[in-house]
Amino acid sequence: MAKRIPPEVLAQHTVAQSRLFTVEAMDLRFSNGEERTYERMKPSGRNAVMMVPITEQGDILLVREYAAGTERYELGFPKGLIDSGETPFEAADRELKEEIGFGSRKLTPLKEVILAPSYFSSKMTLFIAEDLYSEQLEGDEPEPLEVIRWPLAQAEELLTHLDFCEARSITALLLALRILKP
Repeated sequence: MAKRIPPEVLAQHTVAQSRLFTVEAMDLRFSNGEERTYERMKPSGRNAVMMVPITEQGDILLVREYAAGTERYELGFPKGLIDSGETPFEAADRELKEEIGFGSRKLTPLKEVILAPSYFSSKMTLFIAEDLYSEQLEGDEPEPLEVIRWPLAQAEELLTHLDFCEARSITALLLALRILKP
């Protein structure tokens, strides 16, 4: 297949802005002469991490937290933004301490994923977190997160659990199971 030439960016401008998000319009000209306007979330330059924590007892640790997008409590894995100056490994360890009260001595990267590349550029690095130790850091959540222990041996049952529906958590679980299952 022939190498594709990226479209030429003719113009970029902000079409909407909130405290958290900036929506940007991009006028593009493709190599065949076609022109289109695309809208996307303006890149923030901040990426994120998500961890699949595994205890010595063979349990997966999940969190249940309120999700404004679905207006309900969702079950998923600990996650958060990478702070300025942090590596993904440092952010993963910090987020574990903030969200579930454990640090990890063994972080295994699984994959870097993008939620919806047509609209977002931010990447999330997925990890397995093992060799956990007790340590709590103050987080930025508005209420304490509920930590749920789930037997690793029954991990596939999470795939049909009504509250476990975030695509990134499902992806992290499936990738982790490829490594963790004998």
